[in-house]
Amino acid sequence: MSVGVSTSAPLLTTSDTTHTTPVFSVVDYLVFALLLLLSLAIGLYHACRGWGHHTVGQLLMADRKMSCFPVALSLLATFQSAVAILGVPSEIYRFGTQYWFLGCSYFLGLLIPAHIFIPVFYRLHLTSTYEYLELRFNKAVRICGTVTFIFQMVIYMGVVLYAPSLALNAVTGFDLWLSVLTLGIVCTIYTALGGLKAVIWTDVFQTLVMFLGQVAVIIVGSAKVGGMGRVWALASQHDLISGIELNPDPFVRHTFWTLAFGGVFMMLSLYGVNQAQVQRYLSSHTEKAAVLSCYAVFPCQQIVLCISCLIGLVMFAYYQEFPLSSQQAQAAPDQFVLYFVMDLLNGLPGLPGLFVACLFSGSLSTISSAFNSLATVTMEDLIQPWFPEFSETRAIMLSRSLAIGYGLLCLGMAYISSQMGPLLQAAISIFGMVGGPLLGLFCLGIFFPCANPPQSDQRDCDYPDAIYHPLQAHRVTAVLFLVLFMVQRSQLYHCHCSGPDRQSAHWRDAGPDPEPSDHLPCAAKTPCPPALVLSEAALLQKPQPGRLHGHQPICREDEEGHASGQWRQVGNG
Repeated sequence: MSVGVSTSAPLLTTSDTTHTTPVFSVVDYLVFALLLLLSLAIGLYHACRGWGHHTVGQLLMADRKMSCFPVALSLLATFQSAVAILGVPSEIYRFGTQYWFLGCSYFLGLLIPAHIFIPVFYRLHLTSTYEYLELRFNKAVRICGTVTFIFQMVIYMGVVLYAPSLALNAVTGFDLWLSVLTLGIVCTIYTALGGLKAVIWTDVFQTLVMFLGQVAVIIVGSAKVGGMGRVWALASQHDLISGIELNPDPFVRHTFWTLAFGGVFMMLSLYGVNQAQVQRYLSSHTEKAAVLSCYAVFPCQQIVLCISCLIGLVMFAYYQEFPLSSQQAQAAPDQFVLYFVMDLLNGLPGLPGLFVACLFSGSLSTISSAFNSLATVTMEDLIQPWFPEFSETRAIMLSRSLAIGYGLLCLGMAYISSQMGPLLQAAISIFGMVGGPLLGLFCLGIFFPCANPPQSDQRDCDYPDAIYHPLQAHRVTAVLFLVLFMVQRSQLYHCHCSGPDRQSAHWRDAGPDPEPSDHLPCAAKTPCPPALVLSEAALLQKPQPGRLHGHQPICREDEEGHASGQWRQVGNG
C-alpha cells in the first residue's frame, strides 16, 4: 500500500538508445534454482522428520516450541513481499525520501501488540485468532471474522503470486506462467508437507536471501556512480532528500502524519490481529519469547526500510549518470527497479539471479505464511467445531489437503488477476479495508468489557477503582485510535482514487502512479496487562461462546500461578 509525498525532483532523464532485454546466464538460472531447491528441501526435511508421528499441533503450530530468533525473522518476512521490494525503491526514486518516515510508526505498531494483543492471545492458548471472537462475543462473530480473513488473503495471494512474475517477464523475458506455476507449486508442497515449522525456517532462509540480494545491488550500484557520497550529493542536488513534511493537507502524497500515524494502524492490523502473524507468536515456547520476537522485528524493519530507500537513491544516482532508454522511461514505475538491476548487474554472472531469487523469496515467504494460516483457520474455525471427533491422522490429512487446496485456489486467483488489470490495485485496497474493521472488532472486545452480544448475560461493569480507572484510560485510548484509524483510511482511499495533487509545484511527472506496496502497515510481561481475560474462564476446560463478557484484568502479583497454570488449559478450539 502506498500513502502519500511532496518533494521536488527532476524529470526522468532519458536517452535515445534502444534497450535490449537482458538475458539470464546459466549461473543466474542456477542461483535461482538453488533458492527453490533449498526452500523445498527445508520443507521436506521437516515433513520427513518424525514421519508417522506428526500431530495437528506440530503441523499448524510447530508444537508451540519455536524460539525467538526464527519467529522474529519469520514475522519480518511474512509481509515483506516482492511487491514491497519493487515498490519502495520506486517510490523513493520518483517522490523522494519522505516515505522513510514510515519507520516512525514501527515503534508503537509493534509495542502495542507486544503488551496488549500477545498476552491476551497467548494466555488463552488459542490456535486461531478468531477463537477469541467466539469466547468474547459468539460463534457468529467468529465465523464472520474467519470468512473475512479468508476472502482477504485469497485475493491478496493471487496478486502476490502474479505481480512479481509479470514484472519479471516484462523486463527479462522470463516466462510468465512458468514462474507463476513454479512459485505456486514449490510453495504449496513445502507448506503442506512441512507445516508451520517448515514455513518459519524457510522464512529465515529467504530473509537472508532478500538481504543479500538487496545489499549486493547497493554495493555495486554505489561503486559504479562513485560511492555513497556521490549518491547522496546527487539526491540532495535534485531535492530528493526530504525533511519532515508537517502539512496537514490529506491530499499531499506523503506527510509525517499520514506515514507515522497511519502506519501505526496498518502495523496493528498486521502484527496485532492478523492470523499469519499471531500464529507465529502462539508457536513460541513461552510468552516472553513471543514478546521478544515482536521486539526484535523493530530494528529489523528499520534496516529493511533503510535498505529499500537506499536502493531508490542509488537507482536515481545511477540513471543521472547513465540515462534511461526511451523504452524504459515509458515502463510501469514498479518495473524501474528490475530495469535498474538488470542494467547494473549485466555482465556480473550470478548477481542478476541473486536479485531474482531475492524477489521470489519475498513472494515465497508471504505466500507460504498465507497458505498455512488459511489452512489453520479453516480447520479450527469452520471444520473442527462441526466435526470434533476427527482422528489425529484424518485431521493431519485434511490440514495438508487444505493447504494444497488453497495453493491451487491462489493459482486460479493469479490467472484472474491476469485477466482483470484493475483487480491488482483493488486487491491491495481490500487488504486495507478488511484489516481495519477486524482490528476495530478485536479492540472492542479487549478494551470494552461492557460491549456484549444481544441477549447475553450482561456482567456488572462497576469495577473497583484500582481496576476501573486504568481500564477507562484504555477505553479512551481505544476510541481515539479507532477514530484516527477510520479518518486515516478514508484519506488513503481518497488519495488512491484521486491520485496525488498534480497542481503541486513539487509533483514529479515520472509516469503513472506506482502500484501500492504492501510494505506498510497492510514484551516483557507487564505488571497488570489491561483487560486480559475474564478470570472465571480460566476454570473452564472448554470455554463457552460469550464467556469473556466483561473480562477483568489479572494482576501479576496476586495471580501469577493462576495465569501461568490454568490459562494453558483454555481455548483449545
